[in-house]
Formats: sequence, structure tokens, C-alpha cells
Amino acid sequence: MSDQKLKVDSEVHFAKRIDPNKEDLTRDEFYFIRQVELAQWKKKSQQLKGRNIATGLGIGAIVMGIYAYTFYSVKQEKIMDELDEEAKVALMRGSKRGAN
Repeated sequence: MSDQKLKVDSEVHFAKRIDPNKEDLTRDEFYFIRQVELAQWKKKSQQLKGRNIATGLGIGAIVMGIYAYTFYSVKQEKIMDELDEEAKVALMRGSKRGAN
């Protein structure tokens, strides 16, 4: 008797791929297939949503870091201050050039 059960179990094909266009399926079978596909899609979309959020936060952190570093480095530049001081000194000395 157990031999018969093994024989039957070995002939059963689970999760067999079918082509809905070639197979003659009933309306209920199409509905069931659609429900299974939707359940799989929902499960996968939840995983993708988490990954997308993590990726977005990572990219946002990198962008904000570059932005902050740019402001920090520009704030420390003294080149323009030095040029302004030189221009003030030149105006005070009264050096005139060109049309002045």
C-alpha cells in the first residue's frame, strides 16, 4: 500500500509552468492564477520598497554630505578677503589706472 502512495506522489507535478494561451483553462483557474500572481507581487513589492527607501536615504546622505562639505570649504577660503584687502589698500594709496 505504501508503494502505491509513493508511485502516486512521484507522478504529481507541483508548480508546473503553464502557458495560459496554449492551455484550455476555465474562468476560475484564470482567477486563481491571477490571485496567486497578485499575492507574489505584493510580497515582492514590500521587499523592493524597503530596499528603495534604504537606497534613497543613502543617496540623500551622500548628497547632503557633499553639499555641507562644499559650504564648509568655501567658508574657509580667504582668497576673496585677501583680494578685497589689496583693492582697499590700492584705493587708499590713490593709484589711478586707465581712465581714472
